[in-house]
Amino acid sequence: MKQNLLRRNLWNTAGKAGLALGGVSAAFLFISHALTGVVLPGFISSLLNFALWAGKFGGCIWLMMFFMKRFVTENPEAGNSTTYRLGMASAFLSALIYAAVSFADVAFISADMYSETMDMVMQQMGSFMDSNTSAAMETMFERLPQYMFFSNLIYCFLYGTVLSFILSRSIPSRNPFADYKPEDQ
Repeated sequence: MKQNLLRRNLWNTAGKAGLALGGVSAAFLFISHALTGVVLPGFISSLLNFALWAGKFGGCIWLMMFFMKRFVTENPEAGNSTTYRLGMASAFLSALIYAAVSFADVAFISADMYSETMDMVMQQMGSFMDSNTSAAMETMFERLPQYMFFSNLIYCFLYGTVLSFILSRSIPSRNPFADYKPEDQ
């Protein structure tokens, strides 16, 4: 019974964490799209993009740690392996959310922006390509939403899995002296 409750709590927390992590990453995607329309000097634009990326990177690490610590606090019987499983489930769910948002962005929301970029690339590189390479590029551009979905799904899941492995080593913290019993002197 306790195991089922722990598993249910794990997936409940993983769902919330996945939604939060996927939402942060999706917000970064759309904020970066909005900034492409703003005309700023090159240095300021690069600095702003780096600050946003660092905020997303640090924010995702903090969110993962927050949900792991909260889960351990609410479930004292959870160990390091359970915390790792929570992180993996959160990573998968957030990767699924972000991959779906990036698919929708490329296929529907910002399709015009990607189409213009692809046309510009084909115009600039067209003179250097033969007909076979040009046809292969066209096919690749047609399948870009699918490529984006699967590449983001795999990348985000692997990144989240590695992050949850690193964080779960110290959540919950281990007491090295917990089993120590002083001898009678």
